[in-house]
Amino acid sequence: MPAKKKKYKYDIISVGDATLDSFVKMNSASLLCNLNKENCWLCFTYADKIPIDELHFSMGGNACNNAVGSSRLGLKAAFYSVIGGDDSGRRIVDQVKREGVSPEYLVEEKNKPTNYSVVLNYKTERTILVYHHKRSYALPVFAPSRWIYLTSMGEGFKSIHKELLRFMKKNGTKLAFNPGTHQLLAGRKALEPILLACDLLILNREEGLMLLGLSADTTIQDLLRAIHKIGPDIVVVTDGAKGAYAFDGHRNYYMKTMPAKVEERTGAGDSFSTGFIASLIYGCPLNQALQWGTANAASVIEHIGPQAGLLTKNKLLARIKRSHCDCKEL
Repeated sequence: MPAKKKKYKYDIISVGDATLDSFVKMNSASLLCNLNKENCWLCFTYADKIPIDELHFSMGGNACNNAVGSSRLGLKAAFYSVIGGDDSGRRIVDQVKREGVSPEYLVEEKNKPTNYSVVLNYKTERTILVYHHKRSYALPVFAPSRWIYLTSMGEGFKSIHKELLRFMKKNGTKLAFNPGTHQLLAGRKALEPILLACDLLILNREEGLMLLGLSADTTIQDLLRAIHKIGPDIVVVTDGAKGAYAFDGHRNYYMKTMPAKVEERTGAGDSFSTGFIASLIYGCPLNQALQWGTANAASVIEHIGPQAGLLTKNKLLARIKRSHCDCKEL
């Protein structure tokens, strides 16, 4: 008799911190840059009242953005995070439900605040003021899921790794990892068990160099190969406006960015990851996954906030067709 096909309750469970974000669009500021313009500073008049042009609120956090984006793309999505027992936490729960994401793994810490950020949007680029409350992470008992998306968490994130790896082994679950600041600062050795179990690792170029301690003149191709050697089956490196690269140990693909009228860039990386992973869940090859990620990111940066521009599957496919942007093998 053929083996029974594994039943999964979810296509993806996103694991990471959630925030409530306020987006401040402003023109009453100036930039101070050094001569080569590699470093710039956003400047205001000290001790003054600074007028703003627009104010928007949204829930955010890498895992939350992925869960919402996955749901819009037609996947069954759940979300694990630790939130505060305050109004911001309740707003996140309500909005997650409205987006069709299961809130069953959202854990409330009573008498503690929810993470919060203020995003200053000046000339399409953003500067983020972040407040992260220290959390006590404990992985819930997850229902079977095809994929886990592990992303940005605060201090103490390593406490869930063993349980997460056991869950994956038991259920045949695939792992996509997009590390946040605390995870990258912990270093390669601390992340080694996760990297070895990783089906997909997504980093931007600077994060990849930081993870391996490589110099800034390392080529993208050398970076992809070096990262692949430490464990992940598929490595994706994004390089801002220059596009994105993917490598599975055999094939090396490049995708340029799609045309977009940039409004604000928060969530571009999350939306890219979301589209890329969704494509793999739907059974698409690597080159199409790059197209899905790129199209989703192009839509998000045309809106304020990380979730307003997240696409449905039909709209994403239509955008790819309309863009005439192809992925090429290097």
